Amino acid sequence: MSLQVKKILGLYSGMTNKIFLGITPGDPNGIGMELILKSFDNPLIFNHCLPVLYADPELIRHYANLLGMDHFQYKVISSTKEFEPGKLNLKNIHAEAFDFQPGKPDQKAGNYALKALNAAIEDIKNGEIHNLLTGPIDKNTTYSKEFEFAGHTEFLANTFETERFMMLLVSEDLKVGLVTGHIPIQQVAGALKIEKILEKLSILNESLIQDFGISNPKIAVLGLNPHSGDNGVIGKEEIEIIMPAIEEARKMDILALGPYPADGFFGNGLFKKFDAVLAMYHDQGLIPFKQMAFSSGVNYTAGLPAVRTSPDHGTAYDIAGKGVANAESFINAIFLNNEIYKKRVEFMELTKNPLAFAKHRREKFSIGIPVLK
Repeated sequence: MSLQVKKILGLYSGMTNKIFLGITPGDPNGIGMELILKSFDNPLIFNHCLPVLYADPELIRHYANLLGMDHFQYKVISSTKEFEPGKLNLKNIHAEAFDFQPGKPDQKAGNYALKALNAAIEDIKNGEIHNLLTGPIDKNTTYSKEFEFAGHTEFLANTFETERFMMLLVSEDLKVGLVTGHIPIQQVAGALKIEKILEKLSILNESLIQDFGISNPKIAVLGLNPHSGDNGVIGKEEIEIIMPAIEEARKMDILALGPYPADGFFGNGLFKKFDAVLAMYHDQGLIPFKQMAFSSGVNYTAGLPAVRTSPDHGTAYDIAGKGVANAESFINAIFLNNEIYKKRVEFMELTKNPLAFAKHRREKFSIGIPVLK
């Protein structure tokens, strides 16, 4: 566990049941604010976090009126010392005024999303809040000199000066990590290196242990080419790059198996025998994931000092402001954020005492780890 992670956990080591969760609405013309209102309209959600929204009162009023939720209660605060339990607490980002137009891309909306994100990050670094839940942004309107990144994942890694990170999609039945993320498909093969795959396997393994409490995790590695290259007939990346990376990972006590042809691996349900899957590129992992968990999956950034989760979908301009957006993924992002934070605290406590940690690992292992036959 990095020093950054330990520092952030140490700020609130006595509070593991509820966390100050910084929430950014994402693009104000997307469905982010609708998801927030729907999620926190249920009082039971406050049993899982202390929510702090980074926006302005006008955005809440606009969507509450649009969605017929004028009853929605919130409190404006200047510091989490003023936090009121049982309500959505709002830190006003004092954004530039503009007309919110659901479903319409707007550079001002992108500027708003970025201002909210930066405000939340600053409060994490200052110890005001624990973790982060980000609403979906429009990369086209957010892209600027300050945000020259393909998405939240890369921006947050750069902001927190984190070199070892990974986009990890999480659902009840499947966890998928990516070797390459938001890059053009024609660049994927050239981006695959033994060292890069090994690094991603290491990050994924560490996250499964520290963030999800899985002892001795079992990871499936997908091939790049159809049929995993058919022993070099369709491509040599499996032989020259992927297999050597898997072999090196095994020497590091990472239980990685593969490479598996992606179609058959998901088609016959083999993924159910693993704790996580490492895909070579974005769509290889995300298409099957979203087919199985589009409305319920969560996007998690492994490797950051603070826990960051997000719904696994975009701004959904086509339904923005219509009141039909499904908040399940957003709510699951709240739950997962809390659970990962608690697992990190638990891991830090266990590793303070090596004997206790060894006993914990033995007990976990004795329960039984699924083995591929």
